Amino acid sequence: MSRARTERSTTAAVRSETSAQLAGIERRSIGYVPLSERHGKVWHLFPVWFTGGAQLATVATGFIGIGMGANLLYTMIAIVLGCAFGTFFMAFHSTQGPQLGLPQMIQSRPQFGYMGALLVWGVALISYVGYNVFNQVLAGDAIHQIVGTPSTVSYVAVTLAAVAIAFAGYDWIHRVQRWLSLPLIIALVLITIGFFATVRLPGSEWSLSGFNTTAFLAQFVAAAAYQLSWAIYVSDYSRYLPRDVPIRYTFWSTYVGTLLGGAWTMLLGAAAATLNRQLDVIQSLQAFGDHMVHGFGTAILVVSLPGLVTISALNFYGGSLTLLSALDCFRNVDPKRVARLTSLALIAAIAFVLTMAASKSFMSSFGAFLAILFYLFTPWTAVNLVDFYFVRHTHYSVREIAVAAPGLLWFQLYTFGDKGRHLSSGAGGRVVSVGYLALTRQDSSEAPQETADTQWRGWYQYFPWEDWRDQKPAMIDSVALRAPTSPPETGASR
Repeated sequence: MSRARTERSTTAAVRSETSAQLAGIERRSIGYVPLSERHGKVWHLFPVWFTGGAQLATVATGFIGIGMGANLLYTMIAIVLGCAFGTFFMAFHSTQGPQLGLPQMIQSRPQFGYMGALLVWGVALISYVGYNVFNQVLAGDAIHQIVGTPSTVSYVAVTLAAVAIAFAGYDWIHRVQRWLSLPLIIALVLITIGFFATVRLPGSEWSLSGFNTTAFLAQFVAAAAYQLSWAIYVSDYSRYLPRDVPIRYTFWSTYVGTLLGGAWTMLLGAAAATLNRQLDVIQSLQAFGDHMVHGFGTAILVVSLPGLVTISALNFYGGSLTLLSALDCFRNVDPKRVARLTSLALIAAIAFVLTMAASKSFMSSFGAFLAILFYLFTPWTAVNLVDFYFVRHTHYSVREIAVAAPGLLWFQLYTFGDKGRHLSSGAGGRVVSVGYLALTRQDSSEAPQETADTQWRGWYQYFPWEDWRDQKPAMIDSVALRAPTSPPETGASR
């Protein structure tokens, strides 16, 4: 009877797994994606990031310069320059996905260490949750404006839909973004044509005089920060691509899609704000459309809502991976669906509670939020990209990144290579030897373990000049280098 029960349980588990695979639900989370599971086309990145940018939060970003007193011309220039600047760095992060097959945030371990990366991940979690608070506020206002539904009901509906897409995972996020990209492109084209065909702005909005430095810089930073903020999860959506995808293809597919979706939508947001400076984002966008054709404003809100849901899904998905990466520093996390669903539920609950308590002064809060992100993520993106491209030359030990540290372990590894390189082996080849010196914490409860190949020594034995525990190391003065008192003679041997 026990055997029969076991067989039934095994069969049920297999059926459950098979059903999930047929439904296309992602089974991985923070683990490495094997080469055998890599799939997709590099152009799929374009609709993912175009659709990600063509939504209401991006529209709100275009309001900042106008709200601070800049005219439309200078606001548009600041938007284009800021988007081009921020997207440049974001797109380079996207190229890390196919190379490493790992989520974006866990890639911070080589630069910051297992425990040091917790600071980066904490800031990233604040970003994910913060964006979704603003997204849900906008969605609630839009749905209320369209059908009069109470905001709380709208928050719940958007959260549940976004969590469902996020749980379905990588492939479903790509599919939904591709499905939405064409309707959004058509909508943006119609709005743009309608603006130039029907709207007549005063000459001051197009004047080169009256440059407002503060407003221009604020809009530039907001646009750049908004685009750069995608960097914390951009390679999450390229990590399943084949390993041999050229870096330049990944870069340009991401850059063009992100820049076009973000800048185009922000520019239309700035135009809407110019016509309706006293209204909030949702009311202004609706009035902007109705100014062209009566009822067109409501149609714009309806078309923009699905993009707001999917971008919330991207934030939930990235937040769940980051939370699991943080937990993985303290104990091994089973990177399966149950762990991802649990982390998604926790992130969604936090975002929902904060949304209910959110301030109604949306634009002032949103502008401050973007400025903070710019200050925080600019140093991180610089460290991460310089290390990946210029220090490591795109070569990381994926195993060391992906495998959790056994407890609280810090280590640093030095290599001393090619000793005896002047010698030759019996077969005529060159002899190469590499020695390793690992600096690591010793568990005081255990005696050092040595083998024939490894020895445990105090690190000050190898770096005596670092031993300042009692006083200045005596060897520093004895080996200090002194400049020669006279220049060497011409032609002297060296």
